Amino acid sequence: MNHLQKLDLQDKRVVLRVDFNVPRDSAGHITDDTRIQLALPTIAYIRERASHLTLMSHLGRPQKKRLDSGEIDREQFSLEGVAEHLAQLLDAPVTFQSYADEPSMSKLTLLENTRFEPGEEKGDEAFAKMLARHGEVYVNDAFGTAHRRHASTAVIAEEYAPENRGIGLLMAEELEQAQRLLDADQHPITAVIGGAKVSDKIGVIVSLLDLCDNLLIGGAMAYTFIKAQGGQVGTSLVEDDKLQMALDVIAKAKQSGTSLHLPVDSVIAREFSNDAEHKTTFSDDIPDGWMGLDIGSKASDAYSHIVADSKVVFWNGPMGVFEMPSYAQGTLAVAKAMAQVKEHGGFSMVGGGDSVAAINASGLADEVSFISSGGGAMLEFLEGKKLPGIAALQD
Repeated sequence: MNHLQKLDLQDKRVVLRVDFNVPRDSAGHITDDTRIQLALPTIAYIRERASHLTLMSHLGRPQKKRLDSGEIDREQFSLEGVAEHLAQLLDAPVTFQSYADEPSMSKLTLLENTRFEPGEEKGDEAFAKMLARHGEVYVNDAFGTAHRRHASTAVIAEEYAPENRGIGLLMAEELEQAQRLLDADQHPITAVIGGAKVSDKIGVIVSLLDLCDNLLIGGAMAYTFIKAQGGQVGTSLVEDDKLQMALDVIAKAKQSGTSLHLPVDSVIAREFSNDAEHKTTFSDDIPDGWMGLDIGSKASDAYSHIVADSKVVFWNGPMGVFEMPSYAQGTLAVAKAMAQVKEHGGFSMVGGGDSVAAINASGLADEVSFISSGGGAMLEFLEGKKLPGIAALQD
């Protein structure tokens, strides 16, 4: 698999798959351009050498959120605003056009949202060929979509000879840092896994048990583990059909010699609201009508000490509903502890998704060793799964 520096780009037309799936407000304004910023080094490298550079990306899920008429909401999901933002960042003109148009002769072009075409997510070969017309060399720098066999992320690579396809600077960095985590030999190694559902992350949890000394569980998924062991969790979010799965994970942790930690206490409320009455109680003794929305102060302190004392830490998923200030303290405590790991010479990685938003909200993003741009892709890589977007580029 070729890295960007090994590709012959001189005076070539290059098509670059980026991940510009950025969050925007109701007015369409970009609220966080991190993903665009991360692509800039690769864009700059190619622009210095290639004759033309065409960028392509998806934005949201337009096929699944059609208008009442059945039509795609092109205004809501268009990348035109992203093209304008990119032009400002680069202080250079960016041509914006449909992927169905003839290849642009402009120096820099951004194609319209690839997911406007149903064939994108289906991995349609005809659509991949249409996209491939835009360049003689194909570069994939969108790690966040590498776990999808879509037309623009995997199938398109088949249209290029091995010497004319490769990975960008961001993709290379993602793979290097993920492998660094898997190859870590400094202990203790700790994984902090949060979020809503055990089922979403069971694969990576099981994989990490063989790697980690400590596994800290937070977020709503903790209540599935607690209920599985007979705890009272009130109306907390629980996957009742995954109780045995949780018990199996607990048993495997013991077998692997991994210390699996669940939050001893929780911040609970009667309603899913920042302004609802809330209090702290033991996580296995939540009254009927109350739900756990954050780990409590005792759990926050325990988790913080374990993380701060670790040499290697991987974090994916918030400890609570961190978007609401009343339930953000557990996530903030983990973020602060993550900063101490790097400060003490250790390696800390935040694994994409809501964890990135949480570390950014804490103001501590610069204090973490590495922040992944891909949540699902990073989890599947750590599980040992083959990522289609990577596999397609291998010789």
